[in-house]
Formats: sequence, C-alpha cells, structure tokens
Amino acid sequence: MKTSTADADMPSSPGSPEPGPAEAAARAAAQSALGRLPPRMRPAVTRLLSRWPGRIVFRSAASCVRIEVFDRSMTIAAQFFTSVFPILILIATWVRGVDTSALADAVDLPDQSRSVLEQAIQTPETATFGIVGVLIVLASATSLSRALTRAYAAIWHLPRPKSNLRSAWRWLAVVVTLALSLIVVRAVSGFAAEVPPGNVWQRVAAFICDVAIAVFVPWLLLTGAVRLRLLVPGAMIFALVMVGVRPASAVWLPRALEVSADRYGSIGVAFTYLAWLYVVSFCVLVTAVLGQVIAVDRGWFGRWVAGHAEADPPARAQAV
Repeated sequence: MKTSTADADMPSSPGSPEPGPAEAAARAAAQSALGRLPPRMRPAVTRLLSRWPGRIVFRSAASCVRIEVFDRSMTIAAQFFTSVFPILILIATWVRGVDTSALADAVDLPDQSRSVLEQAIQTPETATFGIVGVLIVLASATSLSRALTRAYAAIWHLPRPKSNLRSAWRWLAVVVTLALSLIVVRAVSGFAAEVPPGNVWQRVAAFICDVAIAVFVPWLLLTGAVRLRLLVPGAMIFALVMVGVRPASAVWLPRALEVSADRYGSIGVAFTYLAWLYVVSFCVLVTAVLGQVIAVDRGWFGRWVAGHAEADPPARAQAV
C-alpha cells in the first residue's frame, strides 16, 4: 500500500510523539492480515483501511493490544480502589463537621456499609491517625498515579518514566484530584440540575468536568511531554462515553451494591466496586488510545488537532 505525500511530509513538533516502530508494526500487521484474505476481498478492505475511519479503528485496536488494555485496566481499577477511598476517609477525618452521608452518596455506598464509614470517620480513635499514618496512606495512594503514568507513557510511545522524589508532588496531586473529583463532579452536577432544563445542564456540567480531568491527569503525570491540545480528543471522547456510562452506573451500581452487601457483606461490596472501577478504567484507557491515534494521525484532521497550518484536505489522507 502506498503512503500519500501527507504521510511523508508530516512535520514533527514538541509534544507530538511519532508512532515510529509502532506505526511500522501496525502497517506490517495490516499487510499480513490482507495477505490472508481472499483476493476478491482485498481491494475493498484496502479501501476501508485507506480511509480515516478504518485507519483510526485499526490502529486503535493495535494499540490496545500493544498496551495490554485488559490487564492494565484491572491494575488501575485495583489501585484506584486501594488509593482513592483511603484518601477520601483521610480528608474526611481532617474536615470538622463533615457530612458522611454526602461522602457515602458520592460513592453510592449501601446502607449496610454506611455505619462502617461513619464509625471510621467519627470515632475519637481516628485522631491517632498521626503523621506516620498519613504518610503511609499518601505513599501507598501514589501507586495509582504511577500505574497511570506507565499506562499513558505506553499509549504515547514515551520512555518508561523513572520514579523519583521530584515526581512525588505530581503523584499526590493526581490522586487527590481523582479522589475529590468523585465529590466535586456530583456536587457540580447537582447544582447544574437546579437550572432548567436540569437534565441537560447536569450532563453538560459532568461533561466539562470529565474533559478537564482527562486532560489534566495525563498532562501532569507526563510532565507536559504531550501538549494539552493533543490530549483534548481523547478527553472529549472519554467525556462522551461517560455521558452514557454515568446513567447506567446510577441504575446498576446502587442495586448491585445492595445485593452484594446483603449476600456477601463487605467483601461483596468491595468486589462490586472493583467491577465498576474496571469498566471505568477500561473506558479511560481505550479513549486515551483512541485520542492518541487521532492526534498523531497524519491526515488532515490529525494535522488540525496538532495545530499544523499546512493541514492537507481530506482527499489526501494517508493509507494504512
């Protein structure tokens, strides 16, 4: 298959990592797959892959396989569960007069488990958390940030990041941001729902919050190696996906948590949260992959996203 002049003349820019070997591997995989097709099907498949939708879908699928999206999703879900919830409890113990019901509502905690949360926050023994306890909680919570950093670095074809103390503030900022986002997004959506038409503004507010978080987190973790505008496509796709995931979660999650708590107790609640977090983590990674493929594509839209003035018209988009 031929590559257009748009593919050959694509200028590189800071924060716009080139696919390099990954792109060559994708092309080789496409050639190999085409070679196994019946001759009559090859022209149609070749035309499909030469167009923007086919090219984006194929490269996104190849990138998902490359980063092992299913394994990474489970890792991030588990790290989120063991990092963000302790941070929320820690913050609640520091804030006097905290409304435990608001915190429980933010994570859709079933009634059977709310008493455990209230006891953990309101008992006097929590005052003995101490500096050492706080440091242990914060240090363990940064495992989520490190897992996300490795995932985003793999998605954007960046070198494996090194862990050092200079990056600690970034890890802490991200994990605290993610923890607070559970409460802030719900609160902002609640305020927006008071403005008619409530359903519309509620979704708009959640969409804006999701875009902001999906841009801020990888940009901070990757120390600005990827420009903000290149992160916007993936962030907007993630926010669009969450427009559908949130209503589904609002229906399924509370019922699933209630059933799990009734049947299996706290361990059932934990497993249900992990299942829900796995879905969200999968959405985060897949939309980040899709956004990366769109942002570095050498067709006219990819050039426009990257901010290159000499963007080619749609007819000159590259072939796979």
